[in-house]
Amino acid sequence: MMKKLIILSSFLFLGIYAHAQKTGDVLIKNGTVITITDGVKENTDVLIRNGKIKQIGEGISVSDIEVIDAEGKFVMPGIIDAHSHIALDVVNEASNPVTAEVSVGDALDPYDVSVYRALAGGVTISHAMHGSANAIGGQCETIKHRYGVTDPEEMRMDGAPRTIKFALGENPMRVHGEGIGIVPRTRMGMEQVFRHAFEQGKAYMQAQKDYAAGKLDVPPLYNTRSEVMADILKGDIIIHCHSYRADEIYMLLKVLEDYGVKRICFQHVNEGFKVAPELAAYGAHASVFSDWWAYKFEVYYSTAYNAAILTRNGVVTSINSDSGELIRHLYHEAAKTQRYGDLSDEEALKLITINPAIQLGIDDKVGSLEVGKDGDVVVFDNHPLSIYAVPQQTIVDGVIRFDINEDQADMRIDVDPEETLPAFYEAAGHDHENDGCMHGVSELHNHKH
Repeated sequence: MMKKLIILSSFLFLGIYAHAQKTGDVLIKNGTVITITDGVKENTDVLIRNGKIKQIGEGISVSDIEVIDAEGKFVMPGIIDAHSHIALDVVNEASNPVTAEVSVGDALDPYDVSVYRALAGGVTISHAMHGSANAIGGQCETIKHRYGVTDPEEMRMDGAPRTIKFALGENPMRVHGEGIGIVPRTRMGMEQVFRHAFEQGKAYMQAQKDYAAGKLDVPPLYNTRSEVMADILKGDIIIHCHSYRADEIYMLLKVLEDYGVKRICFQHVNEGFKVAPELAAYGAHASVFSDWWAYKFEVYYSTAYNAAILTRNGVVTSINSDSGELIRHLYHEAAKTQRYGDLSDEEALKLITINPAIQLGIDDKVGSLEVGKDGDVVVFDNHPLSIYAVPQQTIVDGVIRFDINEDQADMRIDVDPEETLPAFYEAAGHDHENDGCMHGVSELHNHKH
């Protein structure tokens, strides 16, 4: 018996070890530290021990860990993308208007090179999302960009709240109404799908309570979909809803109000500027594009001032990528809000750090450089809002996951701002007059987004 217990204990230990998430120690010296929540600190060091920020200050000295010399460079929290599909493949369970029972966390791909490319853009965390084919899609997963791990479980962020994907508009209407002739075919039908699903969750939750109180002889038949809907009603799951039009955004706010659901972040929310006061009053969040619209009819009306208008109205706002390419330069996307909306440096950088952290419910762990938070840091050669900024090192939990000096396979060109565009193209071997890079532009978005 004792021998069996020892063997069992060994297997349990190995299982725990296999899923342990690697942390590291590193000291970043003499940088301009952009804390996000406590101002900018010149000639400052950041010490990370066991994956956590241990100390921020001047003249920190240790002898037993790796040191990054950040003199003349800028140090900021790792960038967070609140809407992404990297580390995933097929992201739509389009078999029913409501598929709350599925979870993208069951199919994470730690080998997806897009994770490495995101790290090269300073992004340390992303929200891996289900698609928008369904009115109520699957559950999402907040992932740390631990590129190189072999176990998908190591991609999950410990302590991140559960989230789920909702969608408004053309995508679910096209997939279900036009595709197979079932509700929702119209925007009116969309509302009824939400109400019906919430009623099912409400009834299921009440049946569980009645059984616990002895009012029922047998428990309700377990149903994963209804269980998830009940958890949304309880406030245990944050809704992230694909949205464009103001009328539908307002409609869903009214539905959520009827069912007492408060935790909602609208994604894309291109017409959010039209209902910014209403979003702020409800406590709803918004995760937007900087200047991306008109790729289909319902996204015809938007503005590059959207993020600034939402911010000025008190809506917690972030800028996301929804793209394996755009995720590599979210800092540039944030900088656009200074051209369109005149946001300050701090306000613009909050859009890709602490604000998406709030939207994902992880702001107690990441999103700013503070003692005790996760050691997720990116070092830039120039100010991150500069067009010439290039990430040099990206650190996740104290582990350097990207280092430009070790990135030998990636050719990088130092752009001379004094050089003319034709000369640059010729140096790169392009025929700028007959360059085909702008030809064959196709629709960039479909129902997977």
